[in-house]
Amino acid sequence: MADYFTHFSCLLDVGTPDKAARALDLYNKLSEDGASEEPPSEGFLLSIQPEHGGSQLWMRDDITGDPERLIQFVTICAAEFGLTGRWGFQYANTCSRPRFDGFGGGAHVLDLATGETIAWTNTDGWLAETLSGDGERI
Repeated sequence: MADYFTHFSCLLDVGTPDKAARALDLYNKLSEDGASEEPPSEGFLLSIQPEHGGSQLWMRDDITGDPERLIQFVTICAAEFGLTGRWGFQYANTCSRPRFDGFGGGAHVLDLATGETIAWTNTDGWLAETLSGDGERI
């Protein structure tokens, strides 16, 4: 049996240490909501990074993570704290055994002011489209 994992590690600057502390409360609420889902969300880990002035949130997986939950959290923080600009992250999909569908990755970019996705990609979709001839030629 193979185990599948999604890995990521990224930062979000919420502006001040006070906002970072408030973000922990938002994270705890979101984590509680995710635990009640069926199946429960894999979620992600969050900590405040003092070496960056205490306003940076470090978000990462713990064995495996949920990119959708991460995007949801960043969107909540952006709305709560009036964040603007672009923010994004990359992720890697891996597998404990060599499987044809076990490896890939992607990236996602948000407009923090609107919460809208600016762009995203995943290598699974790109590879399938390119191999079938439906995707962009390189």
